[in-house]
Amino acid sequence: MQDGIIYLLDLFGTMIFAITGAVAGVRLRLDFLGVTVYAITVGCAGGMVRDCLLGITPAGALNDGAYVIICAITGIVVFFMAPKFVGRWRVILYCDAIGLGVFTALGMQKASLLGLGAVGQVMSAVIGAVGGGVLRDVFSREIPAVLKSDFYATASIIGAVIYLVLENFPEIGSGLCFLFSAICVTAIRVYAIRHHLNLPVARMAGEEKRK
Repeated sequence: MQDGIIYLLDLFGTMIFAITGAVAGVRLRLDFLGVTVYAITVGCAGGMVRDCLLGITPAGALNDGAYVIICAITGIVVFFMAPKFVGRWRVILYCDAIGLGVFTALGMQKASLLGLGAVGQVMSAVIGAVGGGVLRDVFSREIPAVLKSDFYATASIIGAVIYLVLENFPEIGSGLCFLFSAICVTAIRVYAIRHHLNLPVARMAGEEKRK
């Protein structure tokens, strides 16, 4: 039962990430195939990179066709309903926050089951959560958003550390660790969106004088 719920949450997170990828493709004026490729890339790439690094082969998205199929269908829907999706970007960001939480917790759980250390678990969680978005930005010839703006990867790191702390308490099962970590990441990300929270950027010489 617990595994089934986590699987459904994983598919949901994949779909949400696919929406953000497809919308990015629409904004770049890509054609039908381009939008679909962006949806599949953002929805599946992070998890595939994570699985490969963990030695889980074939990667989940290749072993279970549901992931790619969901992303492809999502891309097609966004393409034909572009005005409705693009015009509601803020709502999509809130949904994306849920996907970020789910993928962070899922990465932690997989790495934990494989017996990785603390650093390896956190890296697995963050790579799985932000990898698709990073690849999307690279395809778009942009500096990845997680490196220059938004409290995004930071929220994933915090959630991963929370999972790490909770799993040290035997009375707390992996299911509760998963849910609590995912909820914390989502809450932090939503708070950051609502309050325009960003990490500080280093000032360059003479910048204050120009201001």
